[in-house]
Formats: sequence, C-alpha cells, structure tokens
Amino acid sequence: MAAIEVEGLVKRYGPLAAVDGIEFAVPSGSIFAFLGPNGAGKTTTTEILEGLRRRSAGTVRVLGLDPWTEGNALHRRIGVIPQDFRFFEKITAKEAIEYYRTLFHTEVDPGELLAKVELLDKIHARYDTLSGGQKQKLGLALALTNDPEICFLDEPTTGLDPHARRAIWAVIRGLQRDGKTVFLTTHYLEEAELLADRVAIIHHGKIIASGTPSEIIQAHGQEERISIEGPGALATVLHDRLGLSALYAEGRVEVALTDKRDVLRVLNAVEESGLPWQRFQTHQDTLEDVFVRLVGRMDEGALKSETPP
Repeated sequence: MAAIEVEGLVKRYGPLAAVDGIEFAVPSGSIFAFLGPNGAGKTTTTEILEGLRRRSAGTVRVLGLDPWTEGNALHRRIGVIPQDFRFFEKITAKEAIEYYRTLFHTEVDPGELLAKVELLDKIHARYDTLSGGQKQKLGLALALTNDPEICFLDEPTTGLDPHARRAIWAVIRGLQRDGKTVFLTTHYLEEAELLADRVAIIHHGKIIASGTPSEIIQAHGQEERISIEGPGALATVLHDRLGLSALYAEGRVEVALTDKRDVLRVLNAVEESGLPWQRFQTHQDTLEDVFVRLVGRMDEGALKSETPP
C-alpha cells in the first residue's frame, strides 16, 4: 500500500513549470529519498505533499488525503522537520516537547520521546546549549510528538559532522522499524544510498531516474572498473594480451570488467609486463556518480538546445 501517491503533478509560476508532470509512489513503512540539485523542484514538491503549497495540476494523495483540501486532517498524521531547524533559544528539550504536546493534544512522555532520538541526557538542557546534531535530534523528537505515520525530513543532516550524521541515521532507521514512512530530502548521496529503499531524482521539474538505489546504479551507471596507477603502455599490454578495453588518463589505466575473473587476469598481465605500476583498485559507480552524470548530461543537453545555430 502506498503512503504517498503522485500522478501528473504540475506546479507553475507564470510560464515556468517548477514541477512538470511528475509521478511517483512511496510504499508505506519505507524510507524514500527525493534527490535533486538546488532549484530542481524538490522543495516545491515536498511543500505540496505537506499541504503548504497548492498544485497547478495533477493528483496527490498522502495517507489517502488531498494535502491541500484536507490539510487539517493530514497535519495531525504527519511530522515535519524543516531544513536548518530552529526553536526558542532558552527553552529546554523537555519544555519544547511539552509545548508541542499541548498543540497536538497528546500525552506523549518527553523522556520516552527524547530516549527514542538518543537525547535523553539533554532533557533539561536549553536549546541554545545544544550542538548542531543535538538540535536536529530535538527537531526529530518534536516531529514525532503526534506519533505521525509519515515523517518529512528536509536535509536533516546538513552541516553536521560525520559522527552526528550517523547518529541521525540511526534515528531514521529506528523510525522505519517503528513502522513509520520516511520522506527524506538530502544532498548527501551516500546518505540516500545507505538509508533509502527507493529513490527519485528530480531535475528541471522532471523525474529523471527512480527505483531502488541498486536499480538506478545498474540502469545508469558504468560497469565495474579496475584502476591502475602506471604508464600508458599498460593499456596496450592489457588490450593486446587480454583483449580488454583499457583507457589511459592522468597517470591511470582504467579497465572495464566484464567478468570477476578479469581482476586476476589483469593483475597477472600487469606483473608479467615488467612495467612499473603502483596502486591497484576496483571501482563501481555509486549513487553519487550516477547522480552527477545524469544531472550533468541533462544540463549539457539544455545548454546545447539553447545555443543558437
């Protein structure tokens, strides 16, 4: 069952289509990463899903509700943490949850909620004394005050150090274990690849790739490669002896792998050649590699189409 269903979504600002006929679905209980460069349409789409912005056309259902016309009912069932979360400077973590608890008319225990986001030791600490990661954890706790079915997390780890970022990842995984659906926007492609069950990449208002991270990498990535630091003559050796396509650039020879057994064959051929070489490693495209390639290819095509003959 889908927690979010989007069909033919369009948002126009005059002649500009910030979102141009996109479609995707988010299965209940999954972590869904919505990716794209700045200005791609991520924020506009997310705000439409949250009921904060009116769409120009298309169908949107979040938990079976229309976010714009049934926003009051929807807002009681979702949690939202905006990018660069801010709150009252002198309020304590416990007081912040009590404040939100009053707004949502819930009886959630502040201690239990802070324990869930690994912030119980700061229950009496003021907001202005918390670190960046701790502030984000408090934001997550506030987003969970109404026990939401869907959590919208907008760049929840931006600006955090690696340790704090991984702590937030653990909290997000915990949300999924609790049966919640997570809609995540992030600029950290490693984060999306590690956390997300499904991914959609938006650019210039259109979805340019969607699926599981591995499906996207398989469909749009390059095959696994071996990289060898050494002279360009190694490329000729590998081509002549093994029939492999090898390219030389900037002190490296790169060989596309068609079979895992090629790794040993390449090593043996390099050693037997007698040519000097240094580092040897294999490389397979990540989601970030694919993202950069897809976005760059689309931008290059747009530039060409705008260039007068």
